[in-house]
Amino acid sequence: MAALTPTLTIARLAAAGGVGVETVRFYQRKGLMPVPASAGAVRHYDETAVQRLGFIRSAQRAGFSLKEIAELLALDASNDRARVQALTRARLAALDAEMAALAAARAALSVLLDECTSGQDGPCPIIATFAGAACH
Repeated sequence: MAALTPTLTIARLAAAGGVGVETVRFYQRKGLMPVPASAGAVRHYDETAVQRLGFIRSAQRAGFSLKEIAELLALDASNDRARVQALTRARLAALDAEMAALAAARAALSVLLDECTSGQDGPCPIIATFAGAACH
């Protein structure tokens, strides 16, 4: 198999990944993206860098932290599926908790909206609830 030929500047890599150049540099400082050797003043990236950037962005969309993403990248090389599964189960549990909290907030807001639109005189229940919460 022929080696991949570096062809992308950092700007093109960033565009291919849907991020800014500073985001690529940030990932490099965090150790998530390698810094390629430079040929003169310009560094060039290959398809492997595009794939890695895509992996990082996908994992972020799934809610993984940068630290967890670094671990996932390391686990890819070790083929430790048990640890990948454990990280994913933990992320799913966190998402379930966030979804439950959002559902509770939605239900509470719905009740407040119903009370606010009931036509009763007096202070708005939404404003009153938030004002009362600020004191606690």
